Amino acid sequence: MKLRRLLVVPVGLLLLGGGVAHASADYELAYWPMNEPPGSRVMRDATGHGFDGQIGRDVAVGLRSGDKIAYGFERLEPDTPPTRPGHVVTVPDDDRLDPGTRDYAIGMRLRTRDWFGNIVQKGQATVPGGSFKIQIPSGRIQCWFRGSHTSLLVTAPKPINDGEWHTVRCERTRDGVTLLIDRQVVASKSGWTGDIANSWPLSIGGKTNCDQVKVGCDYFAGDIDYVAVDVDEPDW
Repeated sequence: MKLRRLLVVPVGLLLLGGGVAHASADYELAYWPMNEPPGSRVMRDATGHGFDGQIGRDVAVGLRSGDKIAYGFERLEPDTPPTRPGHVVTVPDDDRLDPGTRDYAIGMRLRTRDWFGNIVQKGQATVPGGSFKIQIPSGRIQCWFRGSHTSLLVTAPKPINDGEWHTVRCERTRDGVTLLIDRQVVASKSGWTGDIANSWPLSIGGKTNCDQVKVGCDYFAGDIDYVAVDVDEPDW
C-alpha cells in the first residue's frame, strides 16, 4: 500500500522563504496509485470520485521497484519533432479538478536522472482561466500557479535528478505557494494567485497541445509512483 500522506505538516506552521502559512488542504479529491498491470490503458482514481485517466500507448505501466509499482516515461529529446502524444497520461477536464479559490495541493512520488519536463499540469501558459504545473528544469522542481490575480513560481534550491525516489508536494493557498520535497519545506512565495479554472485536461508527463517547434511538449523522463490532489473542501 502506498503511503501518500507523508508530506503533511502541522497546520499553522510558518514556512521558510517568506513565512507562508501552511494550509489544511487535506480532503482527498483524487488519488492515482499508478499500480495497474502492464498493458493497462486506464489510470484508475482510487478515491471513487471518477477521475479516471487515459494512459498513452508509449507509457510503460506496471514497472516494479522494490515495493513500488510505477509508470515509466522514456527520455525524448526536448523541442525535437515529432510530437509523441502517446507519452502523456490525460484525465478529462472536470470543474472539480480546478483549484478555483480553494486551498489546493498536488503530491507525487517520482525518480529521474534527467533535467527537464513538465510532470503534472492543467492548462498551459496563456490559456483562459489560468493554469498550474509542476516541472523539473535543470533537475530542480518548480511549482507554478497562474490565476486571475497573479502568477507565483517557486523553485527548489537543489536538484533531485539523482535516480532516487522523492516525494514532492506543491501547495497553493490564499497566503502563497509552497514546495515540499521529502517532507521538508524547501521553497515558498507569498501572494494570492486568484481563481484558477480552465477547460483543459489534467496531464501527466507533458503537454497536450504542442508541436515541438513553436511550442515544446516538455516531455518528462523518469518514473512516477503516484499522483494525488488534495483540497480544503470538495466543493460539491
